[in-house]
Amino acid sequence: SEKLLKVATSIPRDNLVSLGTCFGKFTKSQKFRLSVMALDFLAPYAKYKVWVKPGSEQSFLYGNHVLKSGLGRITENTAQYQGVVVYSMADVPLGFGVAAKSTQECRKVDPMAIVVFHQADVGEYVRNEDTLT
Repeated sequence: SEKLLKVATSIPRDNLVSLGTCFGKFTKSQKFRLSVMALDFLAPYAKYKVWVKPGSEQSFLYGNHVLKSGLGRITENTAQYQGVVVYSMADVPLGFGVAAKSTQECRKVDPMAIVVFHQADVGEYVRNEDTLT
């Protein structure tokens, strides 16, 4: 925001490390891993979405994958291994992950099959509050 930018101008450049919102971190293998702080920025522009049933929301927020039995809806033509934003049935963004199955495969699999691999969720604020920066 411009307000934050104006405040940062009072800090000498040598002392300023970063400014803005942290979207993620680079791993030791130099791969970028999105953090949950990027959710508010990514959710409105998400092309592929998954809605989870109320009973599976808590499981997802504890860091578990989404099972077929907890799947409420999925965007049409979602490809396998496509990045998705996970919503509650009330359209509240909960986190994001990777589609383990395509939309067509989701219709055929058994109820205990994983349909979305967990990547990040808003529950990380509580679980990892000591390490989030």
